[in-house]
Amino acid sequence: MMESDKLKAVVTVPSIDNLSHDDLANLKKNIKQAKQNKYESQSKDRLKKVAQAKIKTTMIGSLSIIEKHFGFLWGLDEFGDYSGVELSEQEELLKQMFEKVRNEILDNGNTQLRNLLVELDQYDVNWNRYSIKLEVKPEG
Repeated sequence: MMESDKLKAVVTVPSIDNLSHDDLANLKKNIKQAKQNKYESQSKDRLKKVAQAKIKTTMIGSLSIIEKHFGFLWGLDEFGDYSGVELSEQEELLKQMFEKVRNEILDNGNTQLRNLLVELDQYDVNWNRYSIKLEVKPEG
């Protein structure tokens, strides 16, 4: 069963003429619960998406900083592009070392990201949305 299939709440509404007060109260309660469940699911999905973007930005940004400050060691110009000049043996070795470090950083970061997403599944999440409370003072 897909995740989205579990979230669908079907509320069948019989003719309102045939419902007692208790039936109407239960119907209202069921509708409210279905809305709450949907909101919680959307809140968790939003948190996962935001957390994923922030972790990926941290990983890629960190690698970019390393390339910016040390890239000259393996033939990058001041813009982060390969200059087109053939690399020396030492530059080629440094480039290979950086690629290995880069791959390890990305592998570790992606593993931790997957662990975080699994961990978030263990929590109920309610997004407090952005809100502004304005105080209204009486005149005078």
